[in-house]
Amino acid sequence: MYAIIETGGKQFKVEEGQAIYVEKLAAGENESVTFEKVLFVGGDDVKVGAPFVEGATVTAKVEKHGRQKKISVVKFKAKKNYHRKQGHRQPYTKLVIEKINA
Repeated sequence: MYAIIETGGKQFKVEEGQAIYVEKLAAGENESVTFEKVLFVGGDDVKVGAPFVEGATVTAKVEKHGRQKKISVVKFKAKKNYHRKQGHRQPYTKLVIEKINA
């Protein structure tokens, strides 16, 4: 059984026991998070939402918070003596999917 959920403006296909990295959530470590925005539930009986499946939820446990590797943001204008370099590290939350309630 799997589900497609929406969080942080992105869609994720999840199964029970799977670990996923999502945009940072306001929940502490080892807390439980419930997602109500379930777009699709697949398996023996398929449920498709319009836009969301009614009564379907996905429960996950927050494993840890962190920040991704640094990326460089470079701005440059030719012949104008303009160049800027800036780094960025995107925060994330690692979740472990516990249960899919359909």
